[in-house]
Amino acid sequence: MAFIWSLIVGGVIGWLGGLLVGRDVPGGVIGNIIAGFVGAWLGSWLMPNFGPVVGGFVVIPAILGAIIVVLILSAILRSTRKA
Repeated sequence: MAFIWSLIVGGVIGWLGGLLVGRDVPGGVIGNIIAGFVGAWLGSWLMPNFGPVVGGFVVIPAILGAIIVVLILSAILRSTRKA
């Protein structure tokens, strides 16, 4: 059950990151989950233990990390589409 909960929280964090940036995460729900997990890892590396913890994720750094991940992904995809 903890695994399912972490998938849900990771998906919501990835979705919030894309929503705050104003860009869609490629891959739909799976992309949101991946952006949430990678964003949580990046955010916890940048700002460890800052804010509330939900489902094993420190929420504020995870959302900030997801925003960074979404920006990087959209920049990479935009550059590959133009080429």
